[in-house]
Amino acid sequence: MTSGTRTLLPSLAILALAFALPVMADTIKRIVHPDGSVEFTNINERERKRASSKDEVVFRYKDERGVVAYTSIQPATHEYEIIRFECYACDPNSTVNWRTTPLFRKPFRNEIKTAALEFDVDPALVRAVIHAESAFNDKALSAKGAQGLMQLMPATARELGVRDAMRAPENIRGGVNYLAKMLKRFGGDTRLATAAYNAGPGAVGRYNGIPPFAETKAYVERVGILRERYASR
Repeated sequence: MTSGTRTLLPSLAILALAFALPVMADTIKRIVHPDGSVEFTNINERERKRASSKDEVVFRYKDERGVVAYTSIQPATHEYEIIRFECYACDPNSTVNWRTTPLFRKPFRNEIKTAALEFDVDPALVRAVIHAESAFNDKALSAKGAQGLMQLMPATARELGVRDAMRAPENIRGGVNYLAKMLKRFGGDTRLATAAYNAGPGAVGRYNGIPPFAETKAYVERVGILRERYASR
């Protein structure tokens, strides 16, 4: 979920950000810049260079107590590392073959089933969205502040009553609740609902359909492919 208000990321101790990604996800690259700063990213080189460092970066550092912290503002007095993690299926230039990439059929089975039943959403769609958003990495934290398996923005999480978006059961329930709201808003149209999940319902309304954003179009197509595959068994 990439829409929402950009917020200052909270300090999060012992957060294994990005390095817990499943092996099927895009490879996390470690880049050492000429100034000695270190960057970890799952974004391809072209997109990484195009991204604005002001808007797309998370800085990881240790505070005075030695506690690992994350912020969207470059630390002035601490050594830091740069981290970029973005929506797994949103890169239009992704080389992943979405019709053959390994699926995640077992993780969070009970949580997905429970939330899907509560909000009357196809569990295959839920699993497809989680795969597209985070590749089932429950520690995923994007540079824009989106959190957890279904990449909930903090403001959206609060509206949905999610207290801790980094806890998988809460994240899944909140994400499925939001997905159900999008399905209801767009008359059960899965493509429009998933477009709204990615770009926001306002964008779908303004364009009276899937917004002409390369990221959103790629996302909708890939979620559709993944849903078909997750529903096939």
